Amino acid sequence: MNRRKSLAGTLLAAALLAAGCTGTGGTSKGADAKAPDDPNKVSGTIKVLTQRTDLVQDGTMKKYAAEFNKIYPKVKVEFEALTNYETEVKIRMNTENYGDVLLIPAVIKKNDYPKFFASLGTQTERSKKYRFTDFTTVGGKVYGQSPIGVTPGFVYNKKVWKDAGVTQWPTTPAEFISDLKAIKTKTDVTPYYTNFAAQWPLTSWTFVNGSVHCDTQATTKLAEGDPWAQGAELRVGDKLLYDIVHDGLIEKDPTTTNWEASKARLAKGQIATEWLGTWAIIQFQDGAKQAGVNPDDIGFMPFPAQVGGKFCAVVGPDYNQAVNVHSKHKEAARAWIDWFTDKSGYADDNLAISPVKDAPLPQVLKPYEDAGVQFIEVNDAKGAQVKELDDASEVGIYKPDYRQDLVDLARGAKKGSLDGFLADLSKKWTEAQKSAGS
Repeated sequence: MNRRKSLAGTLLAAALLAAGCTGTGGTSKGADAKAPDDPNKVSGTIKVLTQRTDLVQDGTMKKYAAEFNKIYPKVKVEFEALTNYETEVKIRMNTENYGDVLLIPAVIKKNDYPKFFASLGTQTERSKKYRFTDFTTVGGKVYGQSPIGVTPGFVYNKKVWKDAGVTQWPTTPAEFISDLKAIKTKTDVTPYYTNFAAQWPLTSWTFVNGSVHCDTQATTKLAEGDPWAQGAELRVGDKLLYDIVHDGLIEKDPTTTNWEASKARLAKGQIATEWLGTWAIIQFQDGAKQAGVNPDDIGFMPFPAQVGGKFCAVVGPDYNQAVNVHSKHKEAARAWIDWFTDKSGYADDNLAISPVKDAPLPQVLKPYEDAGVQFIEVNDAKGAQVKELDDASEVGIYKPDYRQDLVDLARGAKKGSLDGFLADLSKKWTEAQKSAGS
């Protein structure tokens, strides 16, 4: 398995939201996983479930555990990597045996977190130090902590863009299209790569939400408004994807795209641009090294929209680590989560944004700092409601299907108009809102 499992892990996870969780493994009592006072008094063997099969196989996780044991010598950490994480963990959560530390599956409804996970403390207290606490807060208590933050954006080959005469980031969707056309005209490079066949990368387009209008209430507007109304965040993103495809700025046949191969191809300058997230940068840099080309050619740019002359980038959590409410070693499990978040260097190793509020940005985002890009966090208070609406409407903003249909529409493989397509999405969504309110 590759290391796309940062933001992409969350994207894939969201695809299973419709299932809900009907397991019997939860408890109605709830519990707290308190931070230990004395590391030398914490003991026990804990099992940590992870989707990072690559890091378990290459020994990286074992190295993290060895560093952890320098502070907590009496805790033994065992790892279990799951290839199909969501599906396998969902099954296990019908029992009480789903590890001591696990990544919160997307199938678990937010209000059910206290049944399955032990609290890490109050949001009031944790939010002083950490980002993203609202994503796992129920009843004022926090039930999960992401070890990294991610932001969506375009991974691109800086040399290709420069060779096409483009030296500034586009500030509007129209400029972005114009720049891709310059790449097509002046080079023999594929301007944009859809990753259509892999499917999951298309869900990344939902995460334009918030960046277009620098709107911290963008998720609330998904819950209460029409995501495809004129000027709405998702409409702007979907129209840009449609225009890219409609104007012939993509690969010849989207059905034959290859996600793994695209990393080296972009690094070698055969592909110019892909919409993904910060989690992908290190993979494309590794692809450059393996291809024997300069990893510094890999760049990252924000969505082409500005507010007050500044770009905005939404920072959100990756999978959140949590303590199994049934764990017999909650203190040791909590110690692992705290250490992995604060001390492991995992965020730095993955060129990711730290969830610790006062931590510096990774070096790869220095161009963002230099350009004055504004980082925002979108309020997730209505996040659970959005997922329920998405389920009820059968639109699937966290699934690849509707954007595959959008790409097919744009390339002429499906009949219809963009306005008609988006109007149909609006109708499904707003009808689900009315049903939920009745």
